[in-house]
Amino acid sequence: MTAQTLRGFDGAAIAVTELGAGRPILLLHGLFSSGEMNWRRYGTAAELASAGYRVIMPDFRAHGQSAAPHAAAAYPPDVLALDIEHVIVQLGLGAFDIAGYSLGARTLVRLLARGLKPDRAIIAGMGLEGLTGGTARAAFFARVVQQPDGWPAGSAEAFAAAFMRQNSVDRVAVGHLLNSFVATPAEVLRGLDTRCLVLCGRDDQDNGSAAALAMELPNAALVEIEGNHMSAVTKPDFGTTMAAWLSHPL
Repeated sequence: MTAQTLRGFDGAAIAVTELGAGRPILLLHGLFSSGEMNWRRYGTAAELASAGYRVIMPDFRAHGQSAAPHAAAAYPPDVLALDIEHVIVQLGLGAFDIAGYSLGARTLVRLLARGLKPDRAIIAGMGLEGLTGGTARAAFFARVVQQPDGWPAGSAEAFAAAFMRQNSVDRVAVGHLLNSFVATPAEVLRGLDTRCLVLCGRDDQDNGSAAALAMELPNAALVEIEGNHMSAVTKPDFGTTMAAWLSHPL
């Protein structure tokens, strides 16, 4: 495992951890999470490294070990895509693959829409409505960020707030980040010809329909595994499915 600090679009520090050697694959984590939580803790990074990949895991700004600036100007539209574009240049990546979970998947699709050309992409924990809209989902998280306490036990808000606290999320920074999200219209999705895997838990409807998303993408396969939005990413099947799909010849 190696770690380094690279720079985002405005010079903000972006922490990047790597594991393994071989063909590069960039892994983008979910909201309130990090490379450690999303990819390393439950074995996905190790699975891919064992399959011969150089696994590259940046922490988004306002997450993990990366900078969390408080100025609203540090969060323009598509800020996460802007940062990852700069990280890719600094890493000098040529041919590579990319995967994202939840917010990471949303960011991955924004990167494709902006012209990024990976060889393959894995869009995980995401459905069609989470990409073409997503304003209701962003508003849900904004409410939790603004009011992290007092939600009914067992509610979706209480669970999200607990996850936010567990990961020591900077509420000011992530509040600005939620305002930076950009939707991707269905007609743009239909023009993305990158070979894609849509990977989702069978009980995950948090970001809409994964099957509908796979139907809109012109070069996509769909795989569903056991679990919901929070649990599917923790299953051994998650990493093994990614590695198996990536093992097919380009």
